[in-house]
Amino acid sequence: MQIVKTLLKEWQEKEFPEIYSRNLNIDKYVSSKLNKIIVLNGFRRVGKTYILLNEIKKLLKDKNRKELIYVNFEDERIPLKTEFLSELFPEISKLNGKIPDFIFLDEIQNFPNWSKWLRRVYDLYPKTRFFVTGSSSKMSLSKIPTELRGRYLLNKVFPLSFKEFLKFKKIEEMKDNQLMNLFEEYLIYGGLPEIVLADESEKLEIAKSYYSSVVNRDLIETYLIRNKESIKAILNLLLNSTSYSYNKLYNSLKSLQYKIGKNTLINYINFIEDSFFMFSLPIFSYKIKSRMQYPKKNYFIDNIFLSKISSNFCNNYGRLYENLVAVNLLRTEQESFYWKNEKNEEVDFVILKNKKVKSLIQVCYDISDTNTLNREIRALLKASKELKCNNLIIINKDKKNILDGEWFGIKKKIKFIPLWKWLLD
Repeated sequence: MQIVKTLLKEWQEKEFPEIYSRNLNIDKYVSSKLNKIIVLNGFRRVGKTYILLNEIKKLLKDKNRKELIYVNFEDERIPLKTEFLSELFPEISKLNGKIPDFIFLDEIQNFPNWSKWLRRVYDLYPKTRFFVTGSSSKMSLSKIPTELRGRYLLNKVFPLSFKEFLKFKKIEEMKDNQLMNLFEEYLIYGGLPEIVLADESEKLEIAKSYYSSVVNRDLIETYLIRNKESIKAILNLLLNSTSYSYNKLYNSLKSLQYKIGKNTLINYINFIEDSFFMFSLPIFSYKIKSRMQYPKKNYFIDNIFLSKISSNFCNNYGRLYENLVAVNLLRTEQESFYWKNEKNEEVDFVILKNKKVKSLIQVCYDISDTNTLNREIRALLKASKELKCNNLIIINKDKKNILDGEWFGIKKKIKFIPLWKWLLD
């Protein structure tokens, strides 16, 4: 196959871009006695490819390029046909004279029968180590193809954490005002690596191109969606709301003259979550039925989609704060819910560990107003009593201390912590 020959020639001549190290380190899998398929999975453009390339650069200190092969399956010259996959290893062996020790397969999930092919070559070439990336929950642990179960080790890749963001900025000694200015940038423009490194004048255009890719490639093309305007409208409604229910969304679309069935609407929201663009938190309840009946709170993988793509953002720092906390709870794999009572008093995050409530977190940008502070504390105290949890936290803009006092006749200890510090801790 001429295309494989072309790709291998280009690979031999490829120059590596500047690569910034990430906290996710896949070195341990290179020499591990346990030879599994290593999967890096996450939203597009979070840096999965650069993590692979960084590992390849390290390996090339001791190996030549015939011993490790990198294939980018988003190359438009590669035909999306099973035949290409079937011929890949025989062609590599024929052209290079050997089967590679390492093979890096970037964004393979859109190929037909990719998982069956991967299972076959993994079993056929047990001395080859496989590293694979994907931007779809088809490769997540919950949706792992049957044929790959037991052969898979999953590493989730997220936008840069605040610590990684500071590392990318290459500032060794930092004064407090510098740190706060950088946090402001991180809060608004997020942690997608290309946007972090871009000039401010370019950030918005890059974000728009990412959003367009989500809509057109990850959703419309991947799922063969014909009702294009409806899914665009759903995305717009979700970006401009903090919670949703299927009934409410369905009625909103109907009032806007969009013709879409409720089952199709549910499928579309599942597609959006499968692309890692959005994720949802249910209400806290030990009853699964209750979780399903109440609205879900919706969050987005990076703040820039709220601050620059959402049409009615209007400097809503409170929403950016809450979204950033939600992403970092997801990053650290903490089981999270929200709490709400019959009086609509709400706690933003209920954190569970081993099926027990571990902590309650309120997120409020500005608590300088007494009424606002009292509202946040009142909800925390009621949730604390109902859920029997005394680890109470209010994440805010600048207040940092632990208050051991009495509120509304109830004695409790509440920890206040600025968001930037919570992210670094």
